[in-house]
Amino acid sequence: MTAKGQKQKKRRTWGIIDKQRSGHHRARYTHNGERFTAPMTFDTVDGADAWLSTQRAAILNGSWVHPDEAAKQAEAIAAEAEVAAAEVARKSITFGEYADKWVRERTNSKGEPIRPRTRKEYERMLSSENGFLTEWRTTPLPEIRPEDVRSWRAEKLATGHLTQTARAYDLMKSILKTAVGDKLIEDNPCQVTGGSLTSTKKKVRPPTDAELNGLIEAIEPRYRALVVVAAAGGLRYGECLALTADDITVERTEDGAVDGVRLIVDDQITEGAGIPRESGQVKSDAGVRRISIFGRDAQIIADHVAGLPAGALLWTDTQGRYVSQSSVNNAWWKARKEVGCDDITFHSLRHYQGTRYARTGATLAELQARMGHSSVKAAMRYQHDAEQERLDELARRAAR
Repeated sequence: MTAKGQKQKKRRTWGIIDKQRSGHHRARYTHNGERFTAPMTFDTVDGADAWLSTQRAAILNGSWVHPDEAAKQAEAIAAEAEVAAAEVARKSITFGEYADKWVRERTNSKGEPIRPRTRKEYERMLSSENGFLTEWRTTPLPEIRPEDVRSWRAEKLATGHLTQTARAYDLMKSILKTAVGDKLIEDNPCQVTGGSLTSTKKKVRPPTDAELNGLIEAIEPRYRALVVVAAAGGLRYGECLALTADDITVERTEDGAVDGVRLIVDDQITEGAGIPRESGQVKSDAGVRRISIFGRDAQIIADHVAGLPAGALLWTDTQGRYVSQSSVNNAWWKARKEVGCDDITFHSLRHYQGTRYARTGATLAELQARMGHSSVKAAMRYQHDAEQERLDELARRAAR
């Protein structure tokens, strides 16, 4: 017997079990000249003995691993498990979470952040109460199946919102294409042929010459030059409102009469959907251009800019800021009603110029340069409409 309070040691044929002051038992053994101790203590001798038995059996059958190596292996296994768990969590991200991140990090073809208005429109489709993609927000990416996308698209088309459906589908397709690149999903579930091209099939009707003249006369005088710039120059609405006196050069004949005006188009304004009116870059590099306007149209523009100080905006609100779209719309709608062409939109004026320019025999390259298009496809639309007008004119001449 040992003195009271001293450790009790039980000698065995293989291994040693010590009783600690805490009452627990420590197990040790020697192998290849090195002493090894159990990584934990045991409540009973039997527990310590069982552990020694497993170590002895492992030595005898050749499966024994040095504790240091076993710790490394356990650490590696734990690390692999952590990586695997993280990958599972990464791939279980919902469409909404991934889409929000996609919008934040999205850049254009030049590597620049997307425009504020574009970002706002994406956020509206993805998160607003009436957004067409809001219902997908809680769906994990791997659970979005092609058949579900087809059904969703068909339901949206059935509501009659064809253009909104096409835009939402196109946005979803782009987001999930990036998800494929990030290896979050294997294939893009947006596989509807032509899904992004659905439209209302409503053609933009340009005004006739008589309608255009009527609109110019009927609209508030301060907006007459605005209508002319859009119809005779083919500028986009935002490009028109961004013009300043510095962008206009009036050319005169020797006797002082207005011969023509030159417009420099190099920026545009954006507004709407929570975006304040502000100047920004044009839609694309092709949008930066110089436009020449002649005849009566040039005279209207020259009269409008006469007396404006350098750098002054051509159209402003009462405080000298960018004029609001609602102000222009109210004047436009009133003039349109007076002339009797309620189906003519402000964008129809740009279409008027594109079609008329194509009728002069302009090449596609010349049409692109005039209208500020970055693709031939857009210019071809005007050329096609001009050709149709020409065919209609020939048909009238040939009629009995």
